[in-house]
Amino acid sequence: MQNKVNKPEDDFKVVGDWEAQSRILKEKFPQLTKADLIYEKDHEADLLERIQKRLNKKRVEVINIIRKGLSIGERRVARL
Repeated sequence: MQNKVNKPEDDFKVVGDWEAQSRILKEKFPQLTKADLIYEKDHEADLLERIQKRLNKKRVEVINIIRKGLSIGERRVARL
């Protein structure tokens, strides 16, 4: 029997203002639709799956894109 080791991407949770984060993602990836970016609390896996399919990226890539977008969004807010 193998022990499953949780990687950081396994425990991905949306934090902060998802509306702002989704706008940043939409600007960077115009092919994302409003439906792709719908987030329901505790359903991060569904959100990631939709974005994965639309962008043709792996789960870890999508998580990194979202995290990078969050840091960009935080810098934008700080400048305002």
